[in-house]
Amino acid sequence: MNENVELVLKGKEKRRPIEVDGVKVGQGFVVIAGPCSVEDEKQTIETAIAVKNAGAQMLRGGAFKPRTSPYAFQGLGLKGLKILKRAKEETGLPVVTEVMDPRDVSWVSEYADVLQIGARNMQNFSLLKEVGRSGKPVLLKRGMHSTIDEWLNSAEYILAEGNHDVILCERGIRTFEKATRNTLDISAVPVVKKLTHLPVIIDPSHAAGHAYLVPSLSLAALAAGADGLMVEVHVNPDAALSDREQSLRPDEFSKLMEKIRRLEEVIRNIHDRD
Repeated sequence: MNENVELVLKGKEKRRPIEVDGVKVGQGFVVIAGPCSVEDEKQTIETAIAVKNAGAQMLRGGAFKPRTSPYAFQGLGLKGLKILKRAKEETGLPVVTEVMDPRDVSWVSEYADVLQIGARNMQNFSLLKEVGRSGKPVLLKRGMHSTIDEWLNSAEYILAEGNHDVILCERGIRTFEKATRNTLDISAVPVVKKLTHLPVIIDPSHAAGHAYLVPSLSLAALAAGADGLMVEVHVNPDAALSDREQSLRPDEFSKLMEKIRRLEEVIRNIHDRD
């Protein structure tokens, strides 16, 4: 581990939950759910209500979408942020959304409760410094080609600006395997929790690339000691403008939440016997 990583290392700071509008990430198991992309108000609010009813504590939704192809749907921008704000007003769920440009941080912060740094921007150091100065909690995804050391150094850029509310998110890394979109590095959960005080969550949707794999990876994350999940849910995945193959329907998400509650009880019982 790079000795230059100072603030993120366990022992430099005490482990503590990160509070986001009443939700404590790092205390219990927090589930963030919602559509990959904000497509329109009806789709977003219906999805938000569905995930809230199933037990999700926070809402995810992309207003800006970095895509491999420049011709793919890029998000609604400001209109999408306004829709997310209305979804929060409707459900009370805090909003997690991605910011891609340092110039956008201040005004995206007016709509978001958590600023997400996507995998492609993990080493966009100007952006990391800007969100570090924002005063908003930051969800930092691991880059698809990045080591844990590089990931923690990216977190260091945010913490060094005075923002200690950083949530780490493992979302799968690029390997030679083609059966899944990425390869979920489940070992990153205990490794990161040993090295740092920061909470770490899993994004099983981007790791899997297929909806049928999301429940298994989600339960594995809980068993491995993750502090939560970020799951893609869409009221009509077949019509989704992005990531339709990996998005759960509301009924599938509801079943997953029930399994999570049951597994949480099993894990509590195991810890009580230790």
